[in-house]
Amino acid sequence: MLLSNRGGFKLNNIYFIGLMGAGKTTIGRMLSKQLDKEFYDSDVEIERKTGVKIPLIFELEGQDGFRKRENLVIEELCQLNDIIMATGGGAVLMPENRTLLKNSGKIIYLRGKVNDLYQRTRHDKTRPLLQGGNMKQKLERLYIERDPIYTGLADYIVDTGAQSALEITSYIEDLLKK
Repeated sequence: MLLSNRGGFKLNNIYFIGLMGAGKTTIGRMLSKQLDKEFYDSDVEIERKTGVKIPLIFELEGQDGFRKRENLVIEELCQLNDIIMATGGGAVLMPENRTLLKNSGKIIYLRGKVNDLYQRTRHDKTRPLLQGGNMKQKLERLYIERDPIYTGLADYIVDTGAQSALEITSYIEDLLKK
């Protein structure tokens, strides 16, 4: 299941975790340009491999089917070196994914306030876990459920509030130099 990593070293990868709307893709893409690393978004890779959008995978296979596909993509990407990957918000729910990420790179938790995440995602109809019902309440539940997992897994926790994506990217660059 896991890459060999025989030398006991971590691969030179950077992984972004956090709830939907935290800025994982935006900041990951910006940081990849700054650091001259290849960027991957695990959700985009799932769609590329399956040829269908994530909401359809959820509709046909449910969350469990999606998580299995997500695990295969993360396992594949974690074997690469010198990449930056934005994970799906729920990727850390599978213990296998947590192990893969932890053993192959640095993990940055982009932590957003629920109200900020809501403002960023409220018009997005492509997020299956937020459809139907009160989106803000759903985000609050996801935050309560996942924040302890994100916090326990992260090498770095970066709060995303009023700062711009550029300011956050610069801050992360400085963090990684230490």
